[in-house]
Amino acid sequence: MCGITGIVRFDGVPVARAEIKKMTDAIAHRGPDGEGQWCEGSMGLGHRRLAIIDLSEAAAQPMHSQDGRYVITYNGEVYNYRELRRELERSGSRFFSQSDTEVVLEAITRWGIDDAVKRFNGMFAFAIWDRHARTLLLGRDRYGIKPLYVWQSRNQIAVASEPKAFRSLQGFVHILDAEGLAEYFTFQNILTNRTFLKDVSVFPPGN
Repeated sequence: MCGITGIVRFDGVPVARAEIKKMTDAIAHRGPDGEGQWCEGSMGLGHRRLAIIDLSEAAAQPMHSQDGRYVITYNGEVYNYRELRRELERSGSRFFSQSDTEVVLEAITRWGIDDAVKRFNGMFAFAIWDRHARTLLLGRDRYGIKPLYVWQSRNQIAVASEPKAFRSLQGFVHILDAEGLAEYFTFQNILTNRTFLKDVSVFPPGN
C-alpha cells in the first residue's frame, strides 16, 4: 500500500510543493517509509511510500522516466514486472533500481500507455504527467483493487488514493452526495463511480 496525489490547474496558477505535501500528509498512514513531492508550473504530484520490492532511494517517487518526459506516482504492484523488465532489456532499456515502478514507467515510455497497461498483470493505480503533451494520464487495475479518487472544480482536477487528501485544497467543500448515499443504502454498496462526497468520483477500474 502506498498513497498517491496530484493536482492539475487549468488557470495557470502554480502548484506549490506545500500544497502537495498537505495532501500526502493526510494519507501518511498509507506510506510510512518515505514521501516525495514534485511540482512543475500548474502541475504537482505527491507520493507516500511503503517500501516492499526495492527499499533503496533509487525507487523513490515521484519518479522520472529516463528521457525526462514522464513523471509517475504509483501505488500497487505489477506481478509480471520481472518478465516485462527482461523484455525491455532485450530491446535496449537499462534500469537503475529493482522496483516495478521503473518497469511500469519504461514500459509506458517504450510502448505507449494503452499497449503497456494491457500487459500489466497486477493491482495498481497511477498518475503520470506527460511533460511534452502536458497531459495527465491515469490508470487503474481491471478489478479496481487499488483506489483512485478524482475531484474536479472549475479551475483544477485533483487525484488521490483517499478523498481525505482533498480537504486541504482551496475550493474543496465537504458536502455529502445525496444520490451516493441513496445508492449505498439501497444496495449496501456504491456500484457506480459516485462517492459519499459531492464532486468526488471514483476513477473506474480498467481505465
